[in-house]
Order: sequence, then C-alpha cells, then structure tokens
Amino acid sequence: MGSARPRRESERGRALPVHVMITFIVRRLTTTIFLLIVVSMITFAIFFLIPRLAGQNAYELAAQYVGRNPTRSAIVQMEVKLGLDKPLVVQYWQFLKGIVAGSHYNDGPSQTYCPPPCFGYSFRSQQPVWPQMVAALPVTVSLAIGAAVLWLTGGVAIGVLSALRRGSLFDRLSMGVALAGVSLPIFFTGLIALELFSYKWALFPNVQYVAVTQNPLLWARNLVLPWITLAFLYAALYARLTRAGMLETMGEDFIRTARAKGLPERTVVVRHALRATLTPILTIFGMDLGLLLGGAVLTETTFSLPGLGQFTILAIQNQDFPEIMGVVMLAAFFIVVANMLVDILYATVDPRVRVALWPCSRSATCACSSRPTMVWSRRWTVSHSTWNGAARSASSASPARARA
Repeated sequence: MGSARPRRESERGRALPVHVMITFIVRRLTTTIFLLIVVSMITFAIFFLIPRLAGQNAYELAAQYVGRNPTRSAIVQMEVKLGLDKPLVVQYWQFLKGIVAGSHYNDGPSQTYCPPPCFGYSFRSQQPVWPQMVAALPVTVSLAIGAAVLWLTGGVAIGVLSALRRGSLFDRLSMGVALAGVSLPIFFTGLIALELFSYKWALFPNVQYVAVTQNPLLWARNLVLPWITLAFLYAALYARLTRAGMLETMGEDFIRTARAKGLPERTVVVRHALRATLTPILTIFGMDLGLLLGGAVLTETTFSLPGLGQFTILAIQNQDFPEIMGVVMLAAFFIVVANMLVDILYATVDPRVRVALWPCSRSATCACSSRPTMVWSRRWTVSHSTWNGAARSASSASPARARA
C-alpha cells in the first residue's frame, strides 16, 4: 500500500498521451476554422446584407465603395467590379474565395488580380488593403507583445505577493495603485508620461517606431514609454484578479493537504496555488492580447505610432469600407486564434484539464475506452468553477480593454 500511493500520484501528474493531445488540438483547430467562417459571414452581412435589408439597392451600395463625389459611370463600373448585381450567395462565395485564394476584378477590357487574402482596394491609395495592413502590423505586434510581457509578469507577481501579505502595507499600497491604474484612461496616463519623461526630463525623447531589424536597441528604447503606459493599465487589473484568485485558492482543501504532507511553502504557492489561479488569468490574457493585436487604438493615437490602431482611425474617418472590413476580419482572426492557443495551454497549466481530457491518467484501472462520455462529464465537473471565475473576470476586465 505504501508504494501504490506514490505510483498513483505520478500517474496523475504525467503528461497526456500523444494521440490524446493531437486529437484535442485537431478538434480546437476545427472549431477555430468554423468560427472564422462564422465571422466572415457576419462581416459579409454587416457590409453587404444589412444595407440591402435597410432598403439600399446595388447601385447605392456600390456608391459607398467608390469614394467621395463619384460619377455615375464610376458607380456602375464598381457595381460590376464587385459583383453587387449578382445574388447574395454568389457574392459571399466570391468574398470568401477572395480571402482564401484571391480575386479577379474586371476593369473594363482588362482584369486586375488581388492576391489573397483580398479585402478589396483602398479608396485613398487605390492599393490592395492587405499589404497596407501588413506594413502597419509590426508596430502593433511590437506594442502588444512588449506590453503583454510587462503586465503579465508584473501584475501576476504583485497579485501573488499581495495575497500572501494580506492586510499589510504592501497589500494596501499595491491595491491602491492598481485601483488608480484601472480607473485612469490610457490617453490621460499616456499624455502625462509624454509630458514628464519625454518633454520635461527627456528620458525617452522622440518616441517613434523603428523596425527591430534596423536597430533593436533603438526599437526597444522608443517603445519603453508606450509599453509601460499600456502595461500599467492591464497590470493593475491582473494584480487585482490574481490577488482575488490566490486568496480563494489558498483556502482550498488541496492546499491544506499539500502543507500537511510537508511540502515547502514555495512549492505550495507556485506549483499548486498559482497554477490553479492562472487558468482564468490565461482566459483573460488570450482575449486581451487578441484585442490588442487587432489594434491598440488609443495607445497608438496617443504616441503617434503608425500601427493598426491609427490605420483603423484613418479608415473610419475616410469611410474606407475595404480597409474597415479588413481590420474587422484581422482583429477577429487574432481573437479566435488567441483563444484557441489558450485552450491548448490549459492542459499544460491545470492538471484538472489533463484529467478531464484523459481520465486514465488518474488510475491505471480506468476503463475510459468503454465509457467515452465520461471525458465530457468530468471536463465539465472539474472546470465548471474555473469557467465561472473566468466569466466574472472577463466582465470586470471589459472596461480596461475599451480604454486601450
């Protein structure tokens, strides 16, 4: 009996079999593809179906894709070019085909090929939308990734320390600063940071984007101020969420069991309590990072960074529908893919998810092949409270996302 318990515990914490993990990843990829198709349907309905339901005909709809002060011949040519005179099913198929395989546009006697993913041609530059978004994407990716590293490490670390020192001066001070960080909008903290650290003291002068391939040191130096400003908003939120999760987790039965077994306090906190707390944090992190990759509008506008955020603002101001449609699809892609990666990381962070995916990892005598429905029932049982916590965290995190 003495040797059976360690063997069962080692089986409980072992990694998933390869075929189970591959099946799980394939299932998530299939769901992601389905969600992207649904997003394409919604985007097509917003730009093409809803105006028809509101009473616009093909001619009036084509007038919106020509630009300002169009001529009648230009509108008729755009109507034929976009295929707006065809049935909606054919239009959606051409729209989806343009994203996947490119599209050919008829320009009178000649044809113009738009390479995939094709979202049409911009009104302002008369160039394909996708290359323009690709040119702005490195700025947004650099801003989002750098700020994400700062707010995730800083916010989680402060939250854990505040939970372990509950009621102390550090706890009250850090939660007070976190409350201020959540409350202050990004354009206020960004302008204050520019005034103090760029104009008055000149610690970070000339905040402009430089490609990382040209000068990595100058790239990091010019983005330090936007990183800190954006990370301050999110780190405050993550510190409060981590503190609340750690306080709840430290009172669970498995924490008392780990301490009763004589494990070091560091092992109890990092390996048991923190891993259980990180599950809803990962959910929020996936949504936040996906949204920022789609464009940090306020941050890029405050620091005059030519990323997807400024690209979106200019597209809306100029009523450039192809650019707006491209930004919507790209942002939805980032959000869906980020959530898919978070679901895959669950199996690494939370052992309860591994048990749910593969019940035989709990016991060698588990007859999981004869009862496949147990996987779904156990998955719901072990993750029900986690998903409830993630939903509560998401509802409290939404105001911070709106201010980024």
